[in-house]
Amino acid sequence: MKRRALLSGAALALGLAGAAHADDPTKVGFVYVGPVGDYGWTATHDAARLEVEEHFGDAVETSYVESVAEGADAERVMTQMALQGHDLIFATSFGFGPDANNVAAQFPDVKFEHATGYQQDHENLSLYNARFYEGRAVIGHIAGHMTETNTIGYIASYPIPEVIHGINSAYIHAREVNPDVRFRVIWLFSWFDPSQEADAANALIEQGADVLMQHTDSSAPISIAQDAGIYAFGQASDMSEFGPDAHLTAILDIWAPYYIERVQAVMDGTWEPQDIWHGFAEGMVELSPLNDAIPEDVRASAMELREAIASGEYHPFTGPLNRQDGTPIVGEGEVISDADLLAMDYYVEGITAELPD
Repeated sequence: MKRRALLSGAALALGLAGAAHADDPTKVGFVYVGPVGDYGWTATHDAARLEVEEHFGDAVETSYVESVAEGADAERVMTQMALQGHDLIFATSFGFGPDANNVAAQFPDVKFEHATGYQQDHENLSLYNARFYEGRAVIGHIAGHMTETNTIGYIASYPIPEVIHGINSAYIHAREVNPDVRFRVIWLFSWFDPSQEADAANALIEQGADVLMQHTDSSAPISIAQDAGIYAFGQASDMSEFGPDAHLTAILDIWAPYYIERVQAVMDGTWEPQDIWHGFAEGMVELSPLNDAIPEDVRASAMELREAIASGEYHPFTGPLNRQDGTPIVGEGEVISDADLLAMDYYVEGITAELPD
């Protein structure tokens, strides 16, 4: 009798433990290359993390580590998250690719998602990316119309394909509406450095730029443009509060729907590795409201371009297109493949700047 009671008590305890385990929240970690207050890339990922929390409530528990250096630091942070019982880890920077793959190999039961990457060596690692070049086509179109000096300044981060094809896309569409346009490019080798970004903005203005673009994350260039009385475009989020007169529009990074979908898949046990690249059509790329300073006909043509891209009617890298040295890339009506875009290491014809090694 006593033995039966003990067994019943043990079974009840195991049952309660199992129920408690089943009710444990799904733990989701985010690894950020910059600070959450950068108003750019990292800020948009963290805003999406908060939307994940709002969507799932107590069913999810999120955490993040900001300003993580690529390499050993990133690998250490992801390893700690895995050891702490995270079910899903988002590595949100291109340079985290080797680190995510290394940690994924050590923790096969943890799911990893790498943003803007190409290295996918394990079944528990997924890749996701946004077609930012679609947005840069539209802002290039606007910039080509808005410049009066025919000089557009571009503040670039690292010479990786994502940044390079963004510059090319913006230039192609600026040149299309303004054949006299010139691009001046300054490379910072940093994603977020307000001081360097401000210095670059001032240097580009001294070179005659009256429109600034950036693939860096601080709001400093917008503030500089506002003070200088010129135009600029925000990066990743609406930065108009830092330059209401200067800010023409911004490419918006919309991560929350994807994050919610992938967390739900982990909860449902349906998560599978994938490699996606979404843009206007899927809502991962969008534009902030256009500044009233943009003439109505330019606003209309910019929105027509956006809709043509979203519908698939038009691709921003439609030929004829040549490399900077005149070598053909694609012919009339042909489109650069995704594989070639993801490996792009050259400027298109017409850009006179040099790519750093």
